Amino acid sequence: MCRLFGLSSAPRRTRATFWLLDAPDSLARQSHRDPDGTGLGHFDADGTPHVHKAPIAAYEDRRFAEEAREVESATFLAHIRFASTGGLETRNTHPFLQEGRLFAHNGVIEGLDDLDAELGKDWERVRGETDSERFFALITREIGAHGGDVAAGIESAARWVAGNLPVYALNLVLITPRDLWALRYPDTHELYVLRRAAGGQHGVRHLDHSGDGDRMRVRSRDLAGVSASVVASERMDDHPGWRPMEPGELFHAGPDLTPTRRVVLPEEPAHRLGLADLRPEAAASQRAG
Repeated sequence: MCRLFGLSSAPRRTRATFWLLDAPDSLARQSHRDPDGTGLGHFDADGTPHVHKAPIAAYEDRRFAEEAREVESATFLAHIRFASTGGLETRNTHPFLQEGRLFAHNGVIEGLDDLDAELGKDWERVRGETDSERFFALITREIGAHGGDVAAGIESAARWVAGNLPVYALNLVLITPRDLWALRYPDTHELYVLRRAAGGQHGVRHLDHSGDGDRMRVRSRDLAGVSASVVASERMDDHPGWRPMEPGELFHAGPDLTPTRRVVLPEEPAHRLGLADLRPEAAASQRAG
């Protein structure tokens, strides 16, 4: 199953060291299970976005290993891909970039011809073959239609997909230089949130998150003195503050240091898919493990 990780320390910039590949405490073991791509997104101080991603198993890519270094940003987004739609190419690897925003998704959307028709000319934003990037293009369009309101754009796009297309899951993380949003929908996959005070549970520790079976590991010495909000596909340590997002919940963390959350999609998808309804490759990509 694809893995999502998002972090916001806004308005403070911090460093998060991502063990994405070949280090002893890396994602090497994880990438044998989710072999189809690894990506990391972040921003320069001037808001310039950067995406480092590889369309093959992380453990096979030495060049990408050299780029999995300490970088500084107020927001981060990482994704480990198990492909459900689209070939193993860089253009199909998360995160995706549109209009200065970075996006990653875990789930499956079917009915892509109908989604393409709904996108119309906005389909030109799509560079690859994935349902995820198409969904992002719809979100981008709706953000514009709502005067730049990202939360309203996510809600509007997700509501349209949930009401018109066959849906397995729409879990997502979207970041800008100073904000992070996450949506869990419906209850297919878990998505967890941690509001972490500076120093963590004991007040003196740096960030050291490791997912089940080292599926994703992230560290930051800077967060010994900086608070942060973390979103992940699984609880990544024993901090008691982790909480599962509710189905349909939209979470936002911004520079005002007051995260918000609300259920924006309380209803079930109109055409909800189960594992048995998916194409074999899509079903394989969504099984936990």
